[in-house]
Amino acid sequence: MKTKTLKRNKVNVITLGCSKNTVDSENLMTQLKANDFDVKHDSDRKANVIIVNTCGFIDLAKQESIDTILEYADLKSQGEIDKLYVTGCLSQRYKDNLEEEIPEVDAFFGTFEMPQLLAKLNANYQHELIGERLISTPSHYAYLKISEGCNRTCSFCAIPLMRGKHISRPIEELVHEAKNLARQGVKEIMLIAQELTYYGLDLYKKRELGALLEALHEIEGIEWIRLHYAYPSKFPTEVFDVMARLPKVCKYLDMPLQHANDGVLARMRRQITQAETRELIALARQKVPNIAIRTTMLVGFPGETEEEFEDLCRFVEDMKFERVGVFQYSHEEDTSAHEFEDDIDPSVKAERAQRLMDIQQDISLEKNEEKVGQTLRVLFDRKEGDYFIGRTEHDSPEVDNEVLVKAKKNYVRIGDFANVKITSAAEFDLFGELV
Repeated sequence: MKTKTLKRNKVNVITLGCSKNTVDSENLMTQLKANDFDVKHDSDRKANVIIVNTCGFIDLAKQESIDTILEYADLKSQGEIDKLYVTGCLSQRYKDNLEEEIPEVDAFFGTFEMPQLLAKLNANYQHELIGERLISTPSHYAYLKISEGCNRTCSFCAIPLMRGKHISRPIEELVHEAKNLARQGVKEIMLIAQELTYYGLDLYKKRELGALLEALHEIEGIEWIRLHYAYPSKFPTEVFDVMARLPKVCKYLDMPLQHANDGVLARMRRQITQAETRELIALARQKVPNIAIRTTMLVGFPGETEEEFEDLCRFVEDMKFERVGVFQYSHEEDTSAHEFEDDIDPSVKAERAQRLMDIQQDISLEKNEEKVGQTLRVLFDRKEGDYFIGRTEHDSPEVDNEVLVKAKKNYVRIGDFANVKITSAAEFDLFGELV
């Protein structure tokens, strides 16, 4: 006589938004696997349970999240999937509206409601798994979230509404997690937070990013440590000394500046002036001569005049940042900037964003051409078409420049480091040959 067996749920976790969401999804997947779920990340295979981890930061990200939810809601209506759950920032911010507008979703959960989501799936939240992670990135690099939330009061930013106040994770816990990642073969860890330089103030009553870097540097197997999302105001400058001294700490700093005109910075509540920003950048380059600074700028903020925008352009031309990203202002409800009139026409925002990127494109080409003839250490991420594609310590995955090596003439294993002699350069790519 045959006995009836329960069908094992196949779960597909879909992640939208930033690297911090990626880490949240990886932690969720770890819990699900420990509860004997067959779980995949952003997979093409058929799954009967879909979990969408959403972003709610700006209009474009919100629309992508809504479109993705609707796509899977249609599949559920057609009987293609059994259950659809939504979590993350959009769900945290607009849960009531979403429940009313998209009833096909079985349940919505906020950014801190993983235990409740697991319970809905009849899974137990296992505290002993903190520090354990299934990674969804290529196996040789991973993100390490060192804190949650943000205490800053930038007028345009809705992140504190979705992520709460700043909470640092203890150094011992982060070292434990990084060691586990190293055992999985991870060679590069990227430190991420809403606000990296605030790290430690709540736990240790002082900024302790430098101490954390010292501790992570001792971990065997980790070869690159990269810093993301540092706030410029009250920057702990001792970090530059640590960066210069410790070889595993990449000479790379992702520091979103948002703007350079003092009037706009004041309206943004950024707590810093252009003069102070220039001093900080000069100090970084003095203490870490080979540092690559990545920044992001926000154009079209309410009231931004042509003169204020041109001031930003001159600043970018003067500073010659190694990497720049540009966003267009999104008018977010419940932020203090929402009290301003969103008075910059979308076409003007787009035109200003393009003008700024045109300036940076010329700077990037100039800096890349200076590297022709140099031999650089490169970590290879993937093979694509006729090329092996990797990055230098000055480049983060997906957002920065890449190094391309012809596969017909060269061979390298994905996830390995190799020395590459640069033979030519484009605006955002370097081309070379293995040494």
